[in-house]
Amino acid sequence: MAQIHRIPVERLRDAIRYLVKGFGSESKEIELVTENLIQANLTGHDSHGIGMLPRYVESYLEGGLKPNAHIVTQMDGGAMVSLNGQAGFGQVIGHEAMELGIARAKEHGSCIVALGNSHHLCRIGAWAEMAVAQNLISIHFVNVISRPIVAPWNGADARFGTNPFCVGIPVAGQPPVLLDFATSVVAQGKARVAHNKGQQLPAGMLIDHLGNPTTDPVYAVKPPLGALRTFGEHKGFGLALICELLGGALAGGMTTHQPADERRRALNGMLTIIFDPKKLSDGSVFEHEMKAFIEWVKASPAQAGTEGVRVAGEPERITRAERLANGVPVDENTWQEMVAACSKLGVDGAAFQKLAGM
Repeated sequence: MAQIHRIPVERLRDAIRYLVKGFGSESKEIELVTENLIQANLTGHDSHGIGMLPRYVESYLEGGLKPNAHIVTQMDGGAMVSLNGQAGFGQVIGHEAMELGIARAKEHGSCIVALGNSHHLCRIGAWAEMAVAQNLISIHFVNVISRPIVAPWNGADARFGTNPFCVGIPVAGQPPVLLDFATSVVAQGKARVAHNKGQQLPAGMLIDHLGNPTTDPVYAVKPPLGALRTFGEHKGFGLALICELLGGALAGGMTTHQPADERRRALNGMLTIIFDPKKLSDGSVFEHEMKAFIEWVKASPAQAGTEGVRVAGEPERITRAERLANGVPVDENTWQEMVAACSKLGVDGAAFQKLAGM
């Protein structure tokens, strides 16, 4: 079992800013990338947090990640826009795409945003959070252009990515409902985290390079590579397919249909639907019925050995509070990968560690 470090959030934030400067990023980009990654860790999604930086460094050195890039509008139909992310940091491209989509939804009542060619968009819930903060609902279908890592239902090898799906719904006077998940039974980054921690995955999540069930996360990280499985058997596969067609073929103009290569880039396409629920129906009725249902569901008695019913977004809020108080856990293997990433960028690894208090 790898050693776990607990790093205070502000110290970790300072260290990540220092590392991201190594990409040659402008000041706003440094802040957007740093904060997005830190927030992923704070919500408990370590798979999409600071541990992604070594992968970003490799992609950057290969030319697959373009610092200081911004969205380019390819089609503007008012309430429908098509954008190209120019392989820029997803933390910047996603932020700009959502700012535009939110402004259009406020103007027209709704907006469909088709975004393609963005580097890794990280935790998709971050983009839904931008919408709900403006009292808007957003729905996101996302595909992944990278090494295929998920097997189709009844398939014995990887054919597509983790293809996330996300919905954010604001609730007046209460925290929002925020559903955000990979269509694989576990995110690829979670398999990486388990491998770095020296842990096994639960049964049913992974197959090895021969198509046989395994619990060893190495088959999701190092050759010979196996494949993650879709959640809910054929149902998760069906939703993954929809994300590939809408987020990939439609929004991004790119789908996964070739064998894996050695490139470390991770590009995303995302189809986002943003709308104002108050312009669609009687806002008071919607809010009343939504709150009544949430209250009804949460009143269900807890099953033995569980913490009871929690709605989407609640576990992340609980984890954020705990990590803000006690620091962000980072395993030693992931930390050493980040120190090595500093060297690849020409950044002083010792100074990086000192900033984090390591």
